[in-house]
Amino acid sequence: MTWAETHVAPDRTHHLRAGRPLYVERYDEVLAYHAPGFAPVKRGEEAWHIGIDGSPAYARRFARTFGFYEDRAAVVSRDGWHHVGPGGADAYSQRYAWCGNFQGGRCTVRDEKGRYLHIQLDGQPAYEARWRYAGDYRDGIAVVQADNGLSTHVDVRGRPTHGRWFLDLDVFHKGFARSRDQAGWLHVDFAGRPIYSRRFAAVEPFYNGQARVERQDGGLEVIDETGTTVVVLRGGSNG
Repeated sequence: MTWAETHVAPDRTHHLRAGRPLYVERYDEVLAYHAPGFAPVKRGEEAWHIGIDGSPAYARRFARTFGFYEDRAAVVSRDGWHHVGPGGADAYSQRYAWCGNFQGGRCTVRDEKGRYLHIQLDGQPAYEARWRYAGDYRDGIAVVQADNGLSTHVDVRGRPTHGRWFLDLDVFHKGFARSRDQAGWLHVDFAGRPIYSRRFAAVEPFYNGQARVERQDGGLEVIDETGTTVVVLRGGSNG
């Protein structure tokens, strides 16, 4: 049996495999198992990780625990947020006001001054800049928001990848990123350039070359990568 064969029970108090409980214990809350085979659990004021058999993965206790990603799990201690390894030992000495999960050797965190940045596996900042907000990396690129409210893409060293700024922005998916400018939502390429001239009230990521979008009049469409309508899903207020 592996952790991948398990899932969280509907009442979120334990885990199941093939519809049967993995263990007899019950908790106030459990989250899903992640490699290397540990799941976050919480009972009362204490939180920790358990193995497939339900036994504690280590002796330490925290205020809250989250799933392991790249052998690091975000936890909340009395002295702040940080990450631990599979044995429950601190991955580094720094403490933060909030921590995300590691993706590609980088993790977004918020410091005590309310500034966002990305750290490396050893807890050290990946670059000098600080941001109003910073999201997860995907394929070596992340979205960051500057103090003026505009967002752009940066590489793993915090360097802008294209230098274009948007009112809102997402990571790249299938080669394109959702973005919003003064006229509305659209998709841009790796150079930050619009791939079509249309603007929408909302757009979804491309899925096998097509994306569901909402027009400014409330109508719904599926478009291709040139912005051409493939099918109309719902008419808008203008007919």
